[in-house]
Amino acid sequence: MTTKRILAALATASAAALVLSGCVAKTDVAASDALAVTSTDGTCEVSSGTATSGTLAFDVTNEGADVTEFYLLAEDGLRIVGEVENIAPGASRTLTVVAQPGEYFTLCKPGMLGEGVGRTAFTVNGDAVAIDGEDAELKQQAVYLYAAFVKDQVENLVPQVDALVTAYESGDDAAAQALFPQVRAYYERIEPVAEALGDLDPKIDYREVDAVAEGLDWTGFHRIEKDLWVPAQDALNADGETPAWREWTPSTPDERAAFGDQLISDVAELDEYVHSDEFQAALDEQGVAGLSNGAIALLDEVATGKITGEEDWWSGTDLWDFAANVEGSKMAFSLVRDFAESKGEDGAALVEEIDAGYAALDESLATHGSLADGFIFYPELTDADKRELTDLINALAEPLSQLTVTVLE
Repeated sequence: MTTKRILAALATASAAALVLSGCVAKTDVAASDALAVTSTDGTCEVSSGTATSGTLAFDVTNEGADVTEFYLLAEDGLRIVGEVENIAPGASRTLTVVAQPGEYFTLCKPGMLGEGVGRTAFTVNGDAVAIDGEDAELKQQAVYLYAAFVKDQVENLVPQVDALVTAYESGDDAAAQALFPQVRAYYERIEPVAEALGDLDPKIDYREVDAVAEGLDWTGFHRIEKDLWVPAQDALNADGETPAWREWTPSTPDERAAFGDQLISDVAELDEYVHSDEFQAALDEQGVAGLSNGAIALLDEVATGKITGEEDWWSGTDLWDFAANVEGSKMAFSLVRDFAESKGEDGAALVEEIDAGYAALDESLATHGSLADGFIFYPELTDADKRELTDLINALAEPLSQLTVTVLE
């Protein structure tokens, strides 16, 4: 795993229906036309489940006891197309977006942690709407939405890590094994963010061989992983030479408590950072070039770690990480694809080639499972399976390598 990345990697808006908070196509909607949203500690009620394409305003009132957020999500339920946060109890804020025809979800997040409440389908009817606004404004809004996506992923990661650590520290290894790859998916989608934070990523996600090579205390996901999956008697360590069994000693309950508490603390530090002005300033400095380079960096993460089976050496859950990295790369591309496509015939052809590359990779990966239902374990892949995935990654990497320069033309 490389530890120095350009600070970017994910995206939050669909390519076909880019919705930019604050970038409106026509006169702002009148207050009487706004959709009313009521957020409580357990519900998220929107006054209508349908709207006509164009400028939409959601007036969000927090009637709960905790600070809340409101999201408009794309059809996949993952990409954020608009959000408003930090709505104090008793307060109201408005989210304004340009909504293209399509299917969406609305969602509130009391306490600004976890999966949120009241996820409800929301349909936008009508015709496609032209997006007005200066190029610089649109690009800045893309960066804002990326920041919102990262915060959402970490807000989900925090309670998921708590659940994993609770099972691990209590000795419920079966439950912890089931949670392990699912929890890591949130981290893998935003991995370059953490990798830019000095020693935080080594604490959270270093493999044993990397920690030993750099003389670091080995903690984080993979230290927990080693406790959860006992190596076979004839297995070799990640270096390919040392018998794994000889170096494996079960952690004591006190050691498990220390490793678990450390992971919780480090993820809390990550959560604090992504909600800081420093984080937003770092993204602003990188701009859309950072997002474009992030699509490339996450695919490289797959090629150098996941496809080799080196990332989750103990558990064999590499395909979960693989899928999350590809998801992040694809969304990063979706956030800048319109900028690339606007660069004439060459830009449009590049976008078409990248779209086809992602589709082929997704199709191949789907034959082995999914993040929702689980994948086969890495040792179950045949050599032919690995070659096919490698070839598809390499085929996609070539046009992606041209993306940043095209976006910046």
